[in-house]
Amino acid sequence: MQRPMQRIYIPHLTKDPSKTRTIEVHDYLSGLETLTPVKGRIQVQHRGNFLEVSAQAEAIITLNCHRCLQNYNARVQVDTSEFIWLQDPQPEEYAEEVEVSFDDLVETLPPQGHFEPAKWLYEQFCLAIPQRQLCDQTCEGIANPLTSDETSTETDQRWAALSALKQQLSD
Repeated sequence: MQRPMQRIYIPHLTKDPSKTRTIEVHDYLSGLETLTPVKGRIQVQHRGNFLEVSAQAEAIITLNCHRCLQNYNARVQVDTSEFIWLQDPQPEEYAEEVEVSFDDLVETLPPQGHFEPAKWLYEQFCLAIPQRQLCDQTCEGIANPLTSDETSTETDQRWAALSALKQQLSD
């Protein structure tokens, strides 16, 4: 059994060969329900004032079809890279409204802090899960019981009052 991915103390990366650490992944990620372990590789490179992090990984997860509501299994793949700037955190100013510049919308870590590869990979998998989940492109959705061949002439008694009103309105 492999040990879980350890967080990386950023200053130690500068002592690694080529200032690079490669992590082979073959494990389940905490918080991510998968049928198979996540398999792949993460590479973290220290580039002076930023980290360059890249990953290629995959796992099989169970999704719920948005049309027919049936569960189905799907392969989710991550093939991404990201720059994480190394800068000391700025003191938070307490104000009701804060303007945020485009430059502030990037990931940052303190230069003397830690990088957590398992957390980062979890976030990448969450972003890779499809927003539109369909078991099949030709999925028809939930079958309408009124259009099925087995239409029943019996009416549920709970709908009897509505059926009577509908009959009155059509007359």
